[in-house]
Amino acid sequence: MDPISSKAAQWIDNGKDPRSAHWQAGLEAMLELFSAHVKPGVLTPVAPLDEADFPVFKAALEAIDLAPQLIAVFLPPAIARSITPPETAQELNRINQDQPSYKVIIARPGKELRILCGEISPQATKPGVDIFQSGALLGNYDFSSQETCLAELSKIIRTHAWEKGTWTRKNNETYTLNWFERSLDLGRGDLSVDKNHSFFHSPTLIKSNRVDALFFIISTLLEQRFKDPEDRLSQRVAAIKALEDTTLSREKLADLVSSGILELLNNVKELELMKFNELSNAEREKFKNETARSVQIIVDALL
Repeated sequence: MDPISSKAAQWIDNGKDPRSAHWQAGLEAMLELFSAHVKPGVLTPVAPLDEADFPVFKAALEAIDLAPQLIAVFLPPAIARSITPPETAQELNRINQDQPSYKVIIARPGKELRILCGEISPQATKPGVDIFQSGALLGNYDFSSQETCLAELSKIIRTHAWEKGTWTRKNNETYTLNWFERSLDLGRGDLSVDKNHSFFHSPTLIKSNRVDALFFIISTLLEQRFKDPEDRLSQRVAAIKALEDTTLSREKLADLVSSGILELLNNVKELELMKFNELSNAEREKFKNETARSVQIIVDALL
């Protein structure tokens, strides 16, 4: 017996409803199958998306706010159609089998894994979210439309999947960076964010101020891109570092880093993530100093 089936059998032996036990076991098996390709805290498609899938995935990205330790996957119809709850569990059936199903599965790791399974297809007869733990159905949320379901998703996730209590600094940093990248990718400055865990909104979380917090985000993201072999910036860095003239190499790297910082600052301005016209004189001066300092630090790290 495989580990997932064994777990379901144990839950049933402990008195759990076989329907919910087998359904949670199936959801866990799906997560296990794709776990190597999933980045915690980021909603990840488990298969290539067709053109018709992108609007639903985009809507899910815009709606779902994830804590950094959560595992979250997006299942397009090509995968979701093969994952159906037991026929005897009618309360878990949310879409007709002849319609395209879009599911999000969110898991909170821990001693007892908690799983949220949401059906967010526009064609769902009963869009909503089911919550499982230890083979039991803890509860569910039913909605009249996909739009209403998506609007409530972050609230449901925060209530049932986020860790309670104080986060570590690392978790606050990861959460903030994930939110920032998602905002840039979607071109949205109004995404849901918990300001109590975002150091961009609450710089005291990292014992900082809002200017330093912004440049910490920018520097971190640029360094990640420069080190990502699949990113075009990484390829440009490699070409510049290959130059025999080290002075010229440093100058070109400085130009590249400066351009990257300027691009991200323009994104921040366009999305109104920070209102630069409201900076104090002291903050404006600090802004100039941090720009030059960030360029030097990143260039030194690259050489």
